[in-house]
Amino acid sequence: MNIEKIIEALKNVTDPLTGVDLIASKKVYNINVDGDHVVFDLIVNDLEPMMKGELNLRTVEEIQKVYPNANVNVNMITKEVLAAQKAKAEVSGDNGQGKKEEYKTFVQPLLDLSGNPLPQVKNIIAIASGKGGVGKSTVAVNLALALKELGYKVGLLDGDMYGPSIPTMLKLQGKRPGLKKVYGVDKLLPIEAYGIHTMSIGFFVNPEQAIVLRGPKLDGVMKQFVKDVVWPDLDYMLIDLPPGTGDVQLSLVQLLSVTGAIMVTTPQQVALDDAVKAMHMFMLNNVEVPILGVVENMSWFSCEELPDKKFYIFGHGGGKVLAQKGSTDLLGQIPIIESIRKAGDSGLPAVLSEGPVRDYYLDLAANVDKQTQIRNEISQPTKIVDRTS
Repeated sequence: MNIEKIIEALKNVTDPLTGVDLIASKKVYNINVDGDHVVFDLIVNDLEPMMKGELNLRTVEEIQKVYPNANVNVNMITKEVLAAQKAKAEVSGDNGQGKKEEYKTFVQPLLDLSGNPLPQVKNIIAIASGKGGVGKSTVAVNLALALKELGYKVGLLDGDMYGPSIPTMLKLQGKRPGLKKVYGVDKLLPIEAYGIHTMSIGFFVNPEQAIVLRGPKLDGVMKQFVKDVVWPDLDYMLIDLPPGTGDVQLSLVQLLSVTGAIMVTTPQQVALDDAVKAMHMFMLNNVEVPILGVVENMSWFSCEELPDKKFYIFGHGGGKVLAQKGSTDLLGQIPIIESIRKAGDSGLPAVLSEGPVRDYYLDLAANVDKQTQIRNEISQPTKIVDRTS
């Protein structure tokens, strides 16, 4: 039997929790093939016994479609048990397969023990600010599209429940997410725009409707957008947070293993003061989300008559100061350019148009990607904050 064909067969089985296939969800480990025998580990954290039985039948059925005589044995275990087995094998020097050289083996490259409910998403980046009006959502949208331009698979979650801007900026006003049945349960499908996948509370309310939500309801919406949306296999998910340090930020770090946060500020002192407070929330001892860097928005203004002259309308150097306070990097400076505002209002983000504006965001995306890779090389996945702590 060909192990690659077995992997392809398992891609036809949907994971009940994420809504995507078992391989993309990183639920299959240690596929061993010996003659007509196929054995593999299947991660089943948080599944009811009835669902485990149905999942077992579906995996066997898909493999036997390819190899009718296959004798399939599915070991349903938890992440913690698998991690303990791996640790024991490393200590003993055993390869975990009885050292039988005739076995062909497939081992998933990473076992994420953070409890992340989106294992198919490699990097989750929070886009945050201390106050409103600094252009955080504009940065989030253009950065998401710039990462896509660099060849990555990208998602954008609009976490700003009170002022969702993403539908307007991506020209998705009036759109409604589709539904997908996953083992009899309806799950939401993110809407695709310009090649990225997005979800927003703005898809469920009228533009003029006031959104009145308090802590528990905000937490419920965030849970739904994480656990009840079929997010595809992504390299990056950007989460556009509301300004400040409120309920949505708390829900985020209690739901997801956040790879890192990017702070958006203008150069002025008032914005900087609030941005420092927002940044320190991520740096709290029981949160410990790495700060990937700072984006200074509205850094300067240049008029058409004097293109080489920079007017520092909101001051100068605030982004660099914020980066120093967070022991991180200044990832980019975005000037005040009328076309950026027009592009956001029209639903055709500036990064998609040719010109100097595009280069600012592409450079920013390259720096974000670099810092994310460095962070992943030197640090373990961020722990999800315990709700009882």
